Amino acid sequence: MLGNAEIAAIVPVSDVEKAVEFYGGALGLELQVRRNDLPENREAEFRAGDGTLVVYESVAAGQSRGTVAAFRVADVDSVVAGLRERGVAFEDYDLPDLKTENGIAAIGDLRAAWARDPDGNIIAFEQRV
Repeated sequence: MLGNAEIAAIVPVSDVEKAVEFYGGALGLELQVRRNDLPENREAEFRAGDGTLVVYESVAAGQSRGTVAAFRVADVDSVVAGLRERGVAFEDYDLPDLKTENGIAAIGDLRAAWARDPDGNIIAFEQRV
């Protein structure tokens, strides 16, 4: 039923302007739409491949302890290097089931890295190997 539907990641943020700087400026996503018609619920929508990432102002910003959005990329090493040049900091994990080296972890057939947006929302960058 939804197999052909486009999916969107929807991320709560405290300040849509800072989110536009991060997602548009640092991550390089193309800003598609700004919605300011509701002053207490401003949002911005970005194009990412065949999907969409929407940020909206909310008191729930940064409260998730898990990953809120993931980008599937062809080469996670080059993405991490390029984003670091743009000032994006990556998380380092040293847990029993998850250890990063140079910001990247190998998990089965996946290599992944995680960064936080200005509100602390966790964003993943994943490569299938």
